[in-house]
Amino acid sequence: MAVFHAKRLIRFGHCDPAGIAYFPAYIDILVGVVEDFWTMLGHPWTDQLGRRHMGTPTAHLSCDFVRPSRHGDQLLFSLKAERLGSKSLTLVVDVTRAGELIWSAKQVLVAMDMKTGLSQPWPDDIRVALQGFIDTAE
Repeated sequence: MAVFHAKRLIRFGHCDPAGIAYFPAYIDILVGVVEDFWTMLGHPWTDQLGRRHMGTPTAHLSCDFVRPSRHGDQLLFSLKAERLGSKSLTLVVDVTRAGELIWSAKQVLVAMDMKTGLSQPWPDDIRVALQGFIDTAE
């Protein structure tokens, strides 16, 4: 199973007045990492939303915050797919600093037809692209 890695720097604007990364900023950074994952797969959101009229909204998100990070910290996001369903995808992300776990997330995305607002099966080419990042497929 492949793992997608992305490095992100904690910037001044990500921090609260105490200088600690503010958890909503973490979520915003995570969105960018997930967007980069789709681009790496060859299915960028611009194509999905534009040509395909397909979105991948988040149906579930859970996070565990283990240690704080501060302005200037370099974080490594390690993303893998835990489960690929007919219409959903479960991603698991570990965020580390120098090998130490800072926080983790589990996110469920749903393939959605943007015209109807209803879930839809993953297109075959996207399903094939995701295969290398999953343990089990339905």
